[in-house]
Amino acid sequence: MSQQGGRPTGPEDDWWEQLYDDAAGDTGPVPAPDSLDDRFASASGTLNAGGPAPADPPPAPTVPGPRPAAPAAPAGPPPRPADAPPRAPWDPPPAAAAGPTALPPPEPRPSPPPASPTSGTAFGRWIPATAPPPPTAPPAPGPADDSAPRLEPPPAPLPSRAHVGSRPPTYDAEPTALPPADPDALADLVPDTVLDGARYGACTLRAASVRGDSARYRGEPRRDALLTARFGTGEQALVLVALATGARTAPGAHRAAAEACRWIGAAVGRSHARLVDDIRAARRGDLKSGLHRLTDRSLGRLRAGAAEQGLEPDAYAATLRCLLLPADPECRTRVFFGVGPGGLFRLRDGAWQDIEPETTEVRGEPVVGFGSPPSETPDGDRLTMDLGIPTPPSPYEPAPEPPREPFRFRTSIARPGDTLLMCGTGLADPLRGERELRAHLADRWSRPGPPGLAAFLADTQVRVKGYTDDRTAVAVWEA
Repeated sequence: MSQQGGRPTGPEDDWWEQLYDDAAGDTGPVPAPDSLDDRFASASGTLNAGGPAPADPPPAPTVPGPRPAAPAAPAGPPPRPADAPPRAPWDPPPAAAAGPTALPPPEPRPSPPPASPTSGTAFGRWIPATAPPPPTAPPAPGPADDSAPRLEPPPAPLPSRAHVGSRPPTYDAEPTALPPADPDALADLVPDTVLDGARYGACTLRAASVRGDSARYRGEPRRDALLTARFGTGEQALVLVALATGARTAPGAHRAAAEACRWIGAAVGRSHARLVDDIRAARRGDLKSGLHRLTDRSLGRLRAGAAEQGLEPDAYAATLRCLLLPADPECRTRVFFGVGPGGLFRLRDGAWQDIEPETTEVRGEPVVGFGSPPSETPDGDRLTMDLGIPTPPSPYEPAPEPPREPFRFRTSIARPGDTLLMCGTGLADPLRGERELRAHLADRWSRPGPPGLAAFLADTQVRVKGYTDDRTAVAVWEA
């Protein structure tokens, strides 16, 4: 028939001869003729390679002429019984006759896989029941795959804690009562918590002041005052952080502390350009004498104010601790100065160092694990320590008795990764006395980056039973 489906134009078998006769060309001519029977025999031999040969040869074709027989297949198992039904070349052999032809078992292995419960065939190859299954892709590791390697997450800091020690503190963890308010002196009200922070040069600053547990319960104002201020711009800027604590028994202790911070801030701000030059040039002697004078004049104004109110000098007084941080990233000199007790610590390589300048008086035995030599640190940092110098004259008073606290001063060179901590007695005392608190804050603050404001506030509020004073902390992380 034609390609369009019409009636045939010649003998009925012409289409067969045109497609498959010997004269028809092919894309790959071979010496021997290629017929449908030849192709069938070739396919049968390929599928049955390695297996038993066909039981009976195929019948001789009638159209076209006979072709030479295909090569005999490799020798297989013994011939099947005469009464067995004929089997197609691609059919698997019967299971009863396949046992002797099974492949030899694989060589013994240290840990052979479990044997397959049944036997079967795969592309004409007999697989005995004792042979291991064919290799398959390994399963993807999952939660229950203990043999798969697991990547452990990087170690993270411990979460902040509400308290440390064997027992929780007596007071509530949150504020209970507000301080009394005077409608004619609302400017004297002090918030329960103050939080601040900044980043200048190579350091990141965090500062927080929190009312103590006792003051929160009794409805007393926070006696600690905190001031953070920047004077100047660019690399000539100077950051001052001042911390003051009013006298415990004085009714206006919070006002005295706030005034001490404001006055020292004004004095440093007016002299910040000269102070920046002295810090850059490492003029420690000039720095100490100049800051000593500024501190004495600021606190002298408090004593003068006490005299104007008819109070004893100690009734309107405050301790004062300050940090000076230059904004120049090339300058890593950090300056501490002040009057009164508190704490100055450095966290280096995960260990705390107590670098509080010592006074001429011995105030108790050293705490195990704390303390650095007064004139030189273990790492060789030379420190300015000239303590016990008499307070220079002040225009506001003759010095009252007993003698005032000595002036404290220290400069040091910060290293990358250091954390410098300045705090009042509310945090310094439990930090020196409670090992668990030191370990907790060391873990929290030894990370590559500084904590955020909220995290720093939570860290400074970790309570310890028996310590209920206000907590004020200033921490500087070195990049």
